[in-house]
Amino acid sequence: MPVPPDEPTPPAPPYDPELAEAAAELRRTTPETAEVDMVPALRAAVAAYPEVTDDQLTADGAWEVAEDEAEGVPVLVCRPTAPAPGPLPVLCVLHGGGMIVGDCRQGVLDPLSYARELGCAVVSAGYRLAPEHPHPAPVEDCLTVLAWTLGKGAAAHGLDPGRTVLHGTSAGGGLAAATALLARDRGGPALAFQLLLCPMLDDRNTTPSSREFSRAVAWPRADNLFGWSALLGPLAGTEAVPPYAAPARAADLSGLPAAYVDVGELEVFRDECARYALRLAEAGVPAEFRLWPGAFHGFDGALPRVALSRRAAAEQVAVLRRALGGC
Repeated sequence: MPVPPDEPTPPAPPYDPELAEAAAELRRTTPETAEVDMVPALRAAVAAYPEVTDDQLTADGAWEVAEDEAEGVPVLVCRPTAPAPGPLPVLCVLHGGGMIVGDCRQGVLDPLSYARELGCAVVSAGYRLAPEHPHPAPVEDCLTVLAWTLGKGAAAHGLDPGRTVLHGTSAGGGLAAATALLARDRGGPALAFQLLLCPMLDDRNTTPSSREFSRAVAWPRADNLFGWSALLGPLAGTEAVPPYAAPARAADLSGLPAAYVDVGELEVFRDECARYALRLAEAGVPAEFRLWPGAFHGFDGALPRVALSRRAAAEQVAVLRRALGGC
């Protein structure tokens, strides 16, 4: 994979004071991993986390949880147990994991916390992973789950296809953007909104921030290069990469659903996310962008109780409430 030459960069701004101590500890305890070892190492690390249990998902009876399939793709469906007056708005969730780790239970607890405030259901997709399943397998699975959510899944689980948000974080955010592009170009299904949190959008790795954070707290440059090469193989970084793999490459962003894009100030994805949000607005797509000062990749998931993370969560809930018609 072609790697742009390193260039001098100005000193990074300081971390948010509440994040700084955690950033130092994460840097100290996170081992550097050779590319050939990354897939097993990352999967072993994820496997070592406590499993997301049914008790956590049901949240003391607040949620009904069902495992289902969307044309063979595993999905997790979570509905509020309180009776609803009609079909429920839904967050269709695509988990993060650099395209190479994760499943439909990973990363679902934060969307469930938003959904609880909003009275939404959550459908979480277990898309296939690279490198065993390179592009286009992951994005095709995500489109399959989206279509199922708005069709058979809506009928089976009481969901409102007119109020469906596609929500992804990191690699899942990139897949959400790619799925929205693919849905537009194939004539549907139609979405209400895209919630793209620190999305992984551009395989080229040529922006200043993509070069700057070679020693990032989370998901540094080398990890990002490896994630893209796992998804794209020898095509990564070349002109042969389609926008349904790397949405930043899309020439035309018009006709997409409205979007919210956020990213940390001190991470590889900063510049590609900012540029994508601006290009959405230039294409006539309602777009809101938030750059979180002094924040590293995934800060709000890693440290949900600090003030900056609480601000981010509150803003995401407010954005979703507006997108779903004030629910």
